[in-house]
Amino acid sequence: MSDLAKTPESPKTPESPKSPGTPEVSTEKPAAGKPAATAEPSAAPIPAVDPRLLVRAEGLAGYWTEFTRKVRGGELGSLPVLVGLIVIAIVFQFQNSNFLSASSLANIAVYSSGLGIMAVGIVFVLLLGEIDLSVGSVAGVGAAVWAVLNVNHGWDDWTAVLVAVLSGMVLGALHGFFFAKIGVPAFVVTLAGFLGWSGLQEWMMGGEGSINTPSGSIVENLTNYFFEDKAAGYGLALVAVLAYAASLLVDSRRRRAAALPARPTAEIVLRTGVVAVLCFAVAYVLNEPSGARGLPLALVLFLAVLVIADFVARRTTFGRQVFAVGGNPEAARRAGINVDRIRITVFALSGMLGAFGGLFIASLSGGATKSVGGGNTLMLVIAAAVIGGTSLFGGRGKVWSALLGMIVIQSIQQGLNMIGMANAIQYMITGAVLLAAVVIDSVSRRTQKTAGRA
Repeated sequence: MSDLAKTPESPKTPESPKSPGTPEVSTEKPAAGKPAATAEPSAAPIPAVDPRLLVRAEGLAGYWTEFTRKVRGGELGSLPVLVGLIVIAIVFQFQNSNFLSASSLANIAVYSSGLGIMAVGIVFVLLLGEIDLSVGSVAGVGAAVWAVLNVNHGWDDWTAVLVAVLSGMVLGALHGFFFAKIGVPAFVVTLAGFLGWSGLQEWMMGGEGSINTPSGSIVENLTNYFFEDKAAGYGLALVAVLAYAASLLVDSRRRRAAALPARPTAEIVLRTGVVAVLCFAVAYVLNEPSGARGLPLALVLFLAVLVIADFVARRTTFGRQVFAVGGNPEAARRAGINVDRIRITVFALSGMLGAFGGLFIASLSGGATKSVGGGNTLMLVIAAAVIGGTSLFGGRGKVWSALLGMIVIQSIQQGLNMIGMANAIQYMITGAVLLAAVVIDSVSRRTQKTAGRA
């Protein structure tokens, strides 16, 4: 409160006649909120600056300050996954010197692709705070639709693939309809889908129970085609680095144009350099060492799905609405978001990616069978999303969680297979890793609430 406001108002005195030459003095009180003419000028407003960008001006010390602040606040991000991958690589490489060989890493990439694509759909569902237990059965139906149309009925390869993917989208939208419009819990409706679509898959496959993949077909090439030309691997790495650098520069330019704090040029160069080293290292391993077969088509398709899904999640209105609904559905509804439409669309997206991933599984197994999508498929897909850092509580996570989580799972399985470990041990270790990821997520969320960041 200013001194002017604290001074009691003086009683009015009769006006005295003004003598000639006397300047006129105003006796009016200044308007509320405006300082008096004799008051000292107020200090200039301090522009708001993002503290996360302020610390970066301190150099390496600033980055360390920001890192410790995030850890104390429970914002771990992908740190546990990256540490886990380093530990896995060291342990299995020590047990078997071929774990980090070109052929081993190519197998991890190929086997991660189909399940990883399915995990991308699960990430969107988890962002809503829900679960989809039907993704394995939907994958089996997608593979069965493709096989029956293409092999038994002679449909064009591309058309059969398209119809298979669209069939998964329809099944997912049906789950979303019962969940959003009828009010059936997602757990129940997708569990019913898991049972029902498994029966549909067996019925479509008929008495034979399996349909072999035709030689040279699209589905066969999904996991069996490698770009032997080295230019493909290095070219993809170059495109990825340039695209990443361009996205950072565009984002920085937009923030500066809006008078918002932006990343300094040195940080952009550093980030781009780290990504360049990683991308070209992967390209080198896939192309140069003995036993290298080149760039797998499956990895290219997986990365394409990740890039598109990440753009949708972070750069579109739909993506922001998904996070809003997952964070607080009622608040999202009051903000004007069509919550039912978002939920139906997300489950349709999960079904579509599930059916697409089912084609990869059929490619790996040599054809569509009654077991496609069965076994531990559902467990691995959900585990990949959670291990990668997507929260089970909704509203928090990244699409790239599917990549990180699936690499962790496939690396564990690849390493255990190479040292001759039984499947029972693999299941127990994978289950322990999943439990650890959920515990980290729960502790992180509790820490964020304590720090006032949740």
